[in-house]
Amino acid sequence: MIRKSFLLIGMMVCISVATMAQKFALIDMEYILKNIPAYEMTNEQLSQLSKKWQGEVEALQQEAQNMYKTYQSELVFLSAEMKTKREEDIVKKEQEAQELKRQYFGPEGDLYQKRTSLMKPIQDEIYEAVKEIADEKGYQVVVDRASAMSVIFASPKIDISNEVLAKLGYSK
Repeated sequence: MIRKSFLLIGMMVCISVATMAQKFALIDMEYILKNIPAYEMTNEQLSQLSKKWQGEVEALQQEAQNMYKTYQSELVFLSAEMKTKREEDIVKKEQEAQELKRQYFGPEGDLYQKRTSLMKPIQDEIYEAVKEIADEKGYQVVVDRASAMSVIFASPKIDISNEVLAKLGYSK
């Protein structure tokens, strides 16, 4: 029984020593991205595209509103058939605007796909730089400070964001 206890304590000590020997590093993805000109240009391009598409959606919505105002002003002069036809046209135009909005801005919409296609090469390049640094310096874990909500404090000594930027050719 005592021998098993010593063996168990010995294993616990070995595990805790092995855990302490692991090397950790932090990066700040927001900081890295802000210092990459291609990221800023991509954001600007996406912003312009978003504004253009938002304008198209708003134009359709405005068209539907104008159709409705015209319908209300002419309501007393319209037959039942004409009322029904105008109402259907208004609903169709509103649905068209909603469909265009979903196509552009939905979860799998054009803006999402465009953002993914433009950002993926930048993210892949950052990932490769982080991986190379981790391999060179023996880091077992690299945590993104910007997305790790549970990191309350981390020593600036383990932040390798500037090393990542230097590896990518953007010295700081």
